[in-house]
Amino acid sequence: MSFIVFIGCLLCNAWAETPKTLKVWHAYRDAEAQVLEDILEQYDEQHSSISLEVLPVAYDAYASKLESAIPRNNGPDVFIYAHEKIGSWAEMGLIEPISLDTLTTANLSSVAVEAVQYNQTTYGAPMAVKSLVLYCNNDLVSKAPVNTDELFSLNETLPNGVSTLAYPATDAYFHMPWLFGFGGGFFDKEGNSTFESPANADSLDFMKSMDTAGLLPKEPDAALSTHLFNNGQAAMTISGPWFLSSIDSTIDFSIHPLPIISATGKPAQPLLTVESAFISRFSTQKQEASALVKHLIGLDSATKRALEAGQIVPNEQAWENPTLQEDPILLAFKAQMLNSIPTPNIPTMTAVWEPMARAVRRVHRGAMTGSQALEQAAIEFQIYTKPAPEPANPIPYVVLAFAGLCAGILWGWRQLQHWKKDIWESRTAYLYVAPAAIAMTLLTALPFVVGALVSLFAHNQGAFTFVGLANFFDIIFARDWSVTSSLSFYFTLMVTIGWTLGNLFLHVGIGLALAMLLREPWLRFRGFYRVLLIVPWAIPNYITALIWKGMFHQQFGAINGLLQSLGLEPVSWFAQFSTSFAANLITNTWLGFPFMMVVSLGALQSIPRDLEDAASVDGAGGWQRFWHITLPLLKPALLPAVVLGSVWTFNMFNVIYLVSAGEPDSSTDILISDAYRWAFSRGNRYGYASAYAVLIFFILFGYSKLGNRIAGRKTI
Repeated sequence: MSFIVFIGCLLCNAWAETPKTLKVWHAYRDAEAQVLEDILEQYDEQHSSISLEVLPVAYDAYASKLESAIPRNNGPDVFIYAHEKIGSWAEMGLIEPISLDTLTTANLSSVAVEAVQYNQTTYGAPMAVKSLVLYCNNDLVSKAPVNTDELFSLNETLPNGVSTLAYPATDAYFHMPWLFGFGGGFFDKEGNSTFESPANADSLDFMKSMDTAGLLPKEPDAALSTHLFNNGQAAMTISGPWFLSSIDSTIDFSIHPLPIISATGKPAQPLLTVESAFISRFSTQKQEASALVKHLIGLDSATKRALEAGQIVPNEQAWENPTLQEDPILLAFKAQMLNSIPTPNIPTMTAVWEPMARAVRRVHRGAMTGSQALEQAAIEFQIYTKPAPEPANPIPYVVLAFAGLCAGILWGWRQLQHWKKDIWESRTAYLYVAPAAIAMTLLTALPFVVGALVSLFAHNQGAFTFVGLANFFDIIFARDWSVTSSLSFYFTLMVTIGWTLGNLFLHVGIGLALAMLLREPWLRFRGFYRVLLIVPWAIPNYITALIWKGMFHQQFGAINGLLQSLGLEPVSWFAQFSTSFAANLITNTWLGFPFMMVVSLGALQSIPRDLEDAASVDGAGGWQRFWHITLPLLKPALLPAVVLGSVWTFNMFNVIYLVSAGEPDSSTDILISDAYRWAFSRGNRYGYASAYAVLIFFILFGYSKLGNRIAGRKTI
């Protein structure tokens, strides 16, 4: 009996000494990741009762991984993320409230604590903050402008060809400092939209006045701003701490808080992002998780992260460190933190960005005034945030799906009986084909079925509600937008059809013409030309798209440079539909003609030249020989290629997204890029986007069937 008690005590002690696993996720990189992992490793060594399991996650997929993993108990106990998602995650029940005692003992800045509260409840522990600041090239600017009047005056003192301020002016996030500096905002205390406030309109008109006065380069974006600043072609830029790693080592620069808006007397106030530690509501080690979070925001951890990773920590006591007090870069960011506005963490904030970005771009290109642009933005915001359709009764759909499944099984059984003998005789061939068939089913058919099912649901705060065909009715009957709106399904469908037909005409025309030329024996260096002309198709299309995007730039693009050398005015290619559509078309023509050229060239090799020679002897001209002999013999190879090429073009997402980005006002978006925006930038309406995808499938399915019939044989 004593032996059994002894063994039981040993087992109990072994069980008690087994450390608990605490999962920690983060999306840091480089120095920030290294310092965090050092802190966690040291904490792990000091606490034998727990074992930390640290997982770095790619930022782009971080939020979606958290939202899918945490409710299924596959997620972290503690994770680090920006505070903007607090409202959504609190509504979804993903994050645990954090005791205020944990924060107050860390001497945290009040602006950081305010950012992590939602509905008067604290959900995050602030670790670091990030905001926009003013970077100055000290060789061009002797003194940073204190207010916007000085900013405009500075423009008159700079050398020709140097922009006063280069920053992504058409990016909604980068416009926020001016908007809040004019006293604007997006929501009142009750959470109602305030898009159309006069202060918001004043900020947009101010941005346009900077452009009109020549302070800004044309069509500014992040890449151009970095290039101009590093090449001494921009005196100042606006960016965040991430910009430090992009500055050329030869640039003598300094960092300052953003200037005061002279018209209001208020400082320009950028949005403040607060990177915080969160505790999963599904964690089974909440006490241990809370202790770890308290350590991460504590004095030692905060000081180490500030000194070694350059993080702007909200722990006030950490700034008493003499080294930090002497760091002008960190001090500038800290000063800006006190004049920043925490990004609203309410769920509807995600639907603000696209309407606001549209408003900024409309004003920037001179299409609307600030008040007109915001009036349209308010309408778009209301549509993006409208309530989901009413829940539908799933029983009729289940019955219909079951009947369809039974009919499919019956049809398959009859087909099997009909072809059973042939299948058995070719069983070896079917075994070889089986792996590919299984892979196609898993990688193509199954995702399509899942996507089709999602189209019958409405998504809101991580929850899916069955709404039946409501998403399809909203799209087909244009319930949200008028048919002529650039955001309507029918307008986008017409653009997509025009886009596809235009590309096909140019792809086939250019490809066939080059193939006809390259088959001629009198052409020297034909092999060299064939290799050269295939290069556009060999280069990844996203790289080609970015190259053409730069070539179409209004101020620095090669195409406008060529126009100016001919005495013509430069074109703002993305300011109107015709030129923006043309830019997309030119880019995709460059990408697509080599495919048609290769197909045509291969088919031409099989056409006997004797037929054309005989027709020539009979008096047929060159056009007659091509139309009545060459082209008919090319059709069996060319028509399937046309069907395949048109499907590719119909869904050519990369070119649209990277070249025109749908500008102006999504008028050059095609169906696939519009579906992407509904899923990821218009309130995460996944069901609506899936309905778009299903409609795209049936459009292409019908077109492919028609094309195969015209071609005279099946190709897909």
